[in-house]
Amino acid sequence: MNVAVEHIATDQPPDDAKARDLDYGWQPGNRIELLENGEAYFPAVFEAMRQAQREILLETFILFEDKVGHELQGILIEAAQRGVKVIVSLDGFGCGELSPAFLSELAEAGVAVQMFDPAAKLVGIRTNWFRRLHRKIVVVDAAVAFIGGINFSADHLSDFGPEAKQDYAVQVSGPAVADLHHFALAQSGRQVRTRRGWRRRQQRPSLWPTHTDDGLVRLIYRDNLQHRDDIEEAYIHALSKAQKRVVIANAYFFPGYRLLREIRNAARRGVQVQLIMQGQPDVLLAKLAARMLYDYLLKDGVVIHEYCQRPLHGKVALVDDDWSTVGSSNLDPLSLSLNLEANVLIRDRAFNHQLYESLETLARNHCQTMPEKRKPRLWLWRLTVGFLVFHVMRHFPALTGWLPAHKPRLKPFESQAHDH
Repeated sequence: MNVAVEHIATDQPPDDAKARDLDYGWQPGNRIELLENGEAYFPAVFEAMRQAQREILLETFILFEDKVGHELQGILIEAAQRGVKVIVSLDGFGCGELSPAFLSELAEAGVAVQMFDPAAKLVGIRTNWFRRLHRKIVVVDAAVAFIGGINFSADHLSDFGPEAKQDYAVQVSGPAVADLHHFALAQSGRQVRTRRGWRRRQQRPSLWPTHTDDGLVRLIYRDNLQHRDDIEEAYIHALSKAQKRVVIANAYFFPGYRLLREIRNAARRGVQVQLIMQGQPDVLLAKLAARMLYDYLLKDGVVIHEYCQRPLHGKVALVDDDWSTVGSSNLDPLSLSLNLEANVLIRDRAFNHQLYESLETLARNHCQTMPEKRKPRLWLWRLTVGFLVFHVMRHFPALTGWLPAHKPRLKPFESQAHDH
């Protein structure tokens, strides 16, 4: 028996172009719950899937065949067998090691499995490195949604050991779920209904709502079409509005000039600005690149912490007492210039306070703080190397455009089902 596994290229517009190019506005009256690490995330998202009656939409960058991956597989198979429509979109690089048997078991049960930009290995090396489907979104029955930075892998659980990741996601209930559902369905290449509130708009919704009621949520995303800079612009706009405090916890920190300048300017005008970076990174280059920027920020009063308990994988930030963002986007060239990403912006005092308390505990108990004045004898060397690395990294996305693997494509294939 041959089982078809779909390949999608969501850089290309689906049939419903109006549904594809969307600007989602602020939605009031939502309930937002912070989910820290796999211990909070997996039980919540798995229980929602087990209760699904009509539909499960899932996008993830990484799915491993470990205890988390197998539990997810079992839940999705059981849901599909009881008649739930299940659509799973995976990244061809992040999920490139999944076995044909694992995928076939899903497809045989009726799960629609989709792979973004798959590519065969060249002399044992994967070639589809750039422009990844990096979003992590789950929407169940168009009633509850999950979005953040947590993949479906056991390395998000503390019992994984010293390499277990520190990360965050949110569970959203309320009107904003309709936007997340509509977005996830459109990105999967399915036909979606376009209601009045979702029609393409001539002017984009404000990044900063005029009213300040709690429970406001807005979905933002970046693609390589009309929304290349939306997430970066949201950060820049929020920083420009900051009056009291800013906390940014980001795994891979190497933003562009404009964002760096807004961080520095906020500190200069007296805002308490704290950055939480990786102290024990899973990618050493990420730590080295971020440290090239330290002197530029420290001299203007930015406080920089390095989280040293385990690898930091979070992509969260807060401004003052009510603005927050949680999602999949790092602040580096890959996320800001190449990857397909999604965040939610949140205006809610209780959520902001909860996130602040979590990050403050992290900074106070598990981080080392970088000294304001670093060793003078290394200053010129750091300045020179930092200048070169910064400009290479900032032009890196444009350079990758010359690589063939940079071009996502739509190509169906069949995997041979395994024998039972």
